[in-house]
Amino acid sequence: MSVANPLLEIPKYGQSIWMDNLSRNLIVSGELQRLITARGICGITSNPTIFQKAIAGNAIYDADIVAGAKAGLSVEQIYESLVFKDIQDACDIFRPIYDASQGVDGYVSIEVPPQLARDTEGTVREALRYFQTINRPNVMIKIPGTPEGLVAVERVIAAGVNVNITLLFSVQSYVETAWAYIRGLEARVERGEPIDRIASVASFFLSRIDTKVDKLLEAIGTDEAKALMGKTAIANAKVAYERFQEILAHPRWQALAAQGAKVQRLLWASTSTKNPQYSDVMYVEELVGANTVNTLPPETIEACADHCKISDHLRDGFDQAEAVLAKVQALGIDLDKVMAELLEEGIQKFIEPFESLMNSLRDKVAQLTPA
Repeated sequence: MSVANPLLEIPKYGQSIWMDNLSRNLIVSGELQRLITARGICGITSNPTIFQKAIAGNAIYDADIVAGAKAGLSVEQIYESLVFKDIQDACDIFRPIYDASQGVDGYVSIEVPPQLARDTEGTVREALRYFQTINRPNVMIKIPGTPEGLVAVERVIAAGVNVNITLLFSVQSYVETAWAYIRGLEARVERGEPIDRIASVASFFLSRIDTKVDKLLEAIGTDEAKALMGKTAIANAKVAYERFQEILAHPRWQALAAQGAKVQRLLWASTSTKNPQYSDVMYVEELVGANTVNTLPPETIEACADHCKISDHLRDGFDQAEAVLAKVQALGIDLDKVMAELLEEGIQKFIEPFESLMNSLRDKVAQLTPA
């Protein structure tokens, strides 16, 4: 029997589907509400690239840009006024899901300025300000999983902020992220503060890993190397999920869970397939499992609604996953180095569109409010 919409089957396995996209057009047209109803979307992630695409060259924001300029706001303040409104409106649309799920789903993520990726104090300051200014219980503040970012994660979790830790590539960086969350919750417990309404996800990236490792495998050129192409990212994710299960069994986590703490779910990010030779839903089908989120761009949502085959693959093949990573390393590919490079490239991929958007806004302010 064929399933009418495979996306609607995924929650039965304990996974939530969020969308990696946001714009004012989506909100005001009713399309976001339609995706919630027809596609089962129960959260949103955004990033500087998404807002650059949404705002640059889009007349829907012009009136607010003019109002901000006339009010004497800086370009950065105008940017925040546009983005915060979209985030607030999206949070309001998802609020019924947040309430019905008791704070498990219904979140909308917004990233602190990407230039702060190596600045702990700046990240803490902006994360707290964003959370307080947006003023919605279902907003999640995105913080990059750099060493400096993870210190900030612990502090803002302790302050009661929902956090989405982004740009995680290595399994070790995921493990460090999980412990930062645990330490943040423990700090609240020590102060006698509640922990049952704080949520966090650890955004573990996928397709960018295969894109980078596949180039190295192709350069090696042996049959063994070619046989490993397209397998590193999913293997890496499965090993991370194995570590996740181990952390859930740890006494320190169990003590927090007994006091109502929410699991910091692994979130699969960068899930659009970059290589046209691979299945366009490979990063969905292979990674369905309990206590996870998959955040999909619109084209992957539609592809999965059309032809995903859903079953719980995530618990399968931990040993095989470890073996894939070992084989890649044995060919001389330093995965630690690859993951470190991907983190640096990821930071830059967010800084560039952020700066581009600021330049576009400056141009638009000049165009719409001539002296």
